[in-house]
Amino acid sequence: MPLCITCTEPIPHLYTVYESAYNLRLEQCKKCLSFADPYVEHDSLTLILDLILLKRGVYRHLLYNRGSEPRTAYEKKAPVQDTTHSTNCLRGESAKEKARWVQIVRLASGMLLVDAFIRWAQLDPQISADISQWSNETSATFLRILVGCLIETVAFHGGVMLASWITLRFLDWLNNWKRLGKECTSGVRQQFTMSLIPLTVLYSSFTKYFLLFLLTIWRPSASRPGGAPYRFQGSHYENPLLVRALEIWDEDKLDRVWVVRNVLGGMAAGFGLRVVLDCHPIFTTIVILVGWLVKTAVAEFLKDWVSAGAQNVEVWLAYSIP
Repeated sequence: MPLCITCTEPIPHLYTVYESAYNLRLEQCKKCLSFADPYVEHDSLTLILDLILLKRGVYRHLLYNRGSEPRTAYEKKAPVQDTTHSTNCLRGESAKEKARWVQIVRLASGMLLVDAFIRWAQLDPQISADISQWSNETSATFLRILVGCLIETVAFHGGVMLASWITLRFLDWLNNWKRLGKECTSGVRQQFTMSLIPLTVLYSSFTKYFLLFLLTIWRPSASRPGGAPYRFQGSHYENPLLVRALEIWDEDKLDRVWVVRNVLGGMAAGFGLRVVLDCHPIFTTIVILVGWLVKTAVAEFLKDWVSAGAQNVEVWLAYSIP
């Protein structure tokens, strides 16, 4: 059943279609009195932009409401039995679950290819800069990196799903103990399935890849026009602690790509998991850290095999965190 993207209240239909598909009316949530899902009328570009901006409503639309059947006005409804209605609901949920896994495979395949190419270019920059040097050896290196990225991704998502399952079981036990058996489950938790976790993490990666794309276009220069490197001039400040803190932002000390991939990527994934798990940010932070630990251990184990013959071996571990 779809949800209201504002208050997560379950609602039978998101909109009503009249004589044509373009003639529709959004349904109003009975609890918060707002439109249940305004993203029904928005195009794909708006969804991608709001997804990059980490808006909670677009997550709920893509995860819970995408593909929901509308209500048709003036249709003649034949009397149906309760068993038939239950069977149709089960079939609809099964089809939606299958569609989620298909979407996970599609998104993961594209992101794996992009991630493998970036890490291959960083591991051996001389070969990646000249396409004429593509040979069987470089193809084998790229294939090893692609397989390594696949294993790492599966390990990361497996760790996140396991930590999420343990967290949800702990929160359910804690809530039942506080309420002494009284049921008070939100609409998000009622519609929760394990397929939502990897799909949420993949959706959260759009922010990271967008920022990485901007860094490839506007790459910062390491030197001034005269050739001198960009460094913080601390002559106006006498406090040594303040000078050291500001020196961190020097071009030769701050790796913006690492910050975007590791810090901002982890924060975006944690925000997405807050929408799905419906819990405190401390628990989502723990879930992401568990996934990082599992993936880092796998990356350390695969380091020698993946980067065999590469010039910059440590790049593999530096880019191992999603």
